Amino acid sequence: MKASGNSFAKSALSLGLVAVIGTSLLSGVNQATAKRIEQQERRVVLEQLGQIILPDRYDNVLQDDRFSFADETWFPQGQEVVAYRARRGGQPVAVILRFIAVDGYSGPIGLLAGIEADGRLAGVRVTSHRETPGLGDGIEIEKSDWIRSFDGRSLGAPPATEWTVHRDGGAFDQFTGATITPRSVVNAVRLALEYHERHRDFLYDAPATPEREKP
Repeated sequence: MKASGNSFAKSALSLGLVAVIGTSLLSGVNQATAKRIEQQERRVVLEQLGQIILPDRYDNVLQDDRFSFADETWFPQGQEVVAYRARRGGQPVAVILRFIAVDGYSGPIGLLAGIEADGRLAGVRVTSHRETPGLGDGIEIEKSDWIRSFDGRSLGAPPATEWTVHRDGGAFDQFTGATITPRSVVNAVRLALEYHERHRDFLYDAPATPEREKP
């Protein structure tokens, strides 16, 4: 009985060690994967910032002239919004807001919206999404030119009642078989424009918190 008990204890200890090692390895893999995803998204964002506001239009460093904030009225579900400011000679050129459209068909849609100092849209880009391939993924600039339909738009152009998709009586195209996705993006961009109109001074005057890549 004693030998049997010792054998059982050794087996239990071995299983415990295997569980601890397995958990540690899984945790390490998850952390490494999360870091790679974060680095990839950061690279995409930096590339897209240059697409929205051409580098020759400003003389500051966007990643250093940035800050984050939250405002449930225009950016719901407690999301953190990042504002990158473009300036030339110290004067505002544009601000690029990084935020989320919370009501996509398959989940949140990450967006960048560049807004000129006069309130016009310089451009919009999608940074992340889980929309259905072949349907909702038309929001990607690599898949279609739909996202370019925001270029030059502003509050009042089109009128507020037309800041939605055609099916809702608006000015923006929807995708065949996928109305929810473009509707979500259009609504989120409109809210970002409204925020800029009401909080322009805050967006350009708030103290910067330069970006630092996590180790």
